[in-house]
Amino acid sequence: MQTLHIHEELVNKQTAGELTAICPFGAISYENGKLDISAGCKMCKLCVKKGPQGVITLEEEKAPGIDKSLWNGVTVFAEYEQGRIHPVVFELIGKAKELAAVNKHPVYAVILGSELNEAVEELLHYGVDEVFVYDRTELADFRIGPYANALEDFVKQVHPSAVLVGATNLGRSLAPKVAARFRTGLTADCTVLQMKENTDLVQIRPAFGGNIMAQIVTPNSRPQFCTVRYKIFSAPARQEQAAGKVTRMQLPDSAVDTDTEVLRVIEKPKEIDISEAEVIVAVGRGVKSPKDMEMIEELSELLGAHMACTRPLIEAGWFDAKHQIGLSGRTVKPKLIITLGISGSVQFVAGMKGSDCIIAVNQDPNASIFDVAHYGLVGDLYEIIPKLTEQLKGGRGR
Repeated sequence: MQTLHIHEELVNKQTAGELTAICPFGAISYENGKLDISAGCKMCKLCVKKGPQGVITLEEEKAPGIDKSLWNGVTVFAEYEQGRIHPVVFELIGKAKELAAVNKHPVYAVILGSELNEAVEELLHYGVDEVFVYDRTELADFRIGPYANALEDFVKQVHPSAVLVGATNLGRSLAPKVAARFRTGLTADCTVLQMKENTDLVQIRPAFGGNIMAQIVTPNSRPQFCTVRYKIFSAPARQEQAAGKVTRMQLPDSAVDTDTEVLRVIEKPKEIDISEAEVIVAVGRGVKSPKDMEMIEELSELLGAHMACTRPLIEAGWFDAKHQIGLSGRTVKPKLIITLGISGSVQFVAGMKGSDCIIAVNQDPNASIFDVAHYGLVGDLYEIIPKLTEQLKGGRGR
């Protein structure tokens, strides 16, 4: 890490005046014979480059090292609520097995809740080496305090090198709180995970509006935390025989004490979730008008598909936000997705690139969507959709 260092022996009224005049952010001040750089500094380095030579210098501050050999294993937080393991857990186990194989580390699962015997048994069918279980009535419902205390206790006792958490409402609340307790990094909504031989986890996700794919590592602290959305990775096949070790963990009563009480759980009405759809027809800005949706809806009905869209159509008020695919929407992995008039931004592609079959229709032969499509049709969707609909109707009539 780079820091600015003030050489006090070279500071005087003249040099201080020059430096305060140079700083465009007003972060340098001189009072009572002392030069100071405030938190308003943006590290533009003008004070170093154009200020009085040697008064302020840029120095490399080495982060304290960590013995990575003391941190072992890739852990999946097995989210369990209302008697159900969230399906993202199985996808994370599949990825954890790939990551752990690089360094021959074990794969762990940690599960919190009450009456967990069946859930623990189910996890053992997916190839984890050891399941750590915090089974207490006080953990039956999610409350951030007790859950954070339990996960903190697990990290302190087991020392996992990396912890993978589903990017669910629960996971997004829990992961940053525990990561902060260990003063370690957390990367949210990762789309790719890779493991280095030195056990550094490479966490990749789009950044700066999708203009770059950022590769983030946490080289000087452990454990390494990341969250991953549902449908990003593939779940391994369920093994017929359960295998693996079960370790029952204990918590002091003080760890589950909280002022928060769950009076009752009210289930939301079930809504259409495009994340679970097997066939999707997705539309983008290539569709000119809301009235044109009629022909696309007819195609969707013939295919038995769910309708989805890109962010601009949400902002235009054509769709409810539940139908958006992408980093700021839902992640999908259908057997078939047809994209109509979608250019293929990084944000959109990150939410659907795992689909089994991608068919893209776009007038622009250079559209990015064709880079991920299995089949591409270059042409006017207003000509292609009616012909496709006609073929589907004819096929049904035979």
